[in-house]
Amino acid sequence: MNAQEMAPDMVEEALPLPTADMDGSDLFRLGMSYSTGQNGCPMDRVSAHMIFNLAAMKGSIEARVYRREMSQEMDQDEICEAQKAARRWIDAGVVKLAA
Repeated sequence: MNAQEMAPDMVEEALPLPTADMDGSDLFRLGMSYSTGQNGCPMDRVSAHMIFNLAAMKGSIEARVYRREMSQEMDQDEICEAQKAARRWIDAGVVKLAA
């Protein structure tokens, strides 16, 4: 099971996941870990895109750049999956959108 498939309330100690207290920089670093397969994260473009999306929503300009670059390497189904997963994390309160 990869990060985007997990419900935000699921706990899997071995897999680093986004948390509500992470800021844009923290999420960007986590997205980088998924995009490169480092720091205990599997190499997973969909999860990386999802996390870059969350980081961008929390103000990370770098995440916007990396998300765009990553999307050029992904097919439309993967991008759609990443966007739906980001929405699940938003709905769970990991990212608060401005009103």
